[in-house]
This record gives sequence, C-alpha cells and structure tokens, in this order.
Amino acid sequence: MSILAWIVLGLVAGFIASKLVNRSGGSLVLDLVLGIVGAVVGGFLFNQFGSAGVSGLNLYSLLVAVIGAVVVLVIYHAITGRRAL
Repeated sequence: MSILAWIVLGLVAGFIASKLVNRSGGSLVLDLVLGIVGAVVGGFLFNQFGSAGVSGLNLYSLLVAVIGAVVVLVIYHAITGRRAL
C-alpha cells in the first residue's frame, strides 16, 4: 500500500477507534499516529491468528486497522493513566 493510503486508513481507523474507546476522541495528530500504529498492530495480530492482515484500502483492512487501533488505544490509556472504555 502507498504511504498516502496508510495515512488515510490510519486517520480513519484512529478516529473511529478513539470514538469507540473514550467517546470524545483525541487530537488529530494522536489519532493519525495511533491509527497507523494500530493498522500495523492489527495486521500483525490478524496474521498471527491465521487471517489476512491489511491488504489495501478496503472495508476489511479498515476493520483490521480499527481493531488494532483499539488495542493500541487501550494500551496507551493504560500506560498514561487515562480512562479507557
């Protein structure tokens, strides 16, 4: 996937995940960074469980990225001491 597609997918996944985790969302930059990290984490986790990871700019990849971003956000909130879920 191109870098621009990763950024778009990461931004959307980070925004959705931040709304799912803490209902208020974070900053745009934090959503972008955690969304991109979440896409990588989600792809890794799905590959470990035998499914395909992020394969392009499609709904399945968005689902994988959102799940990964939720995992990353929960860990982030646990480390920083913010309220998660």
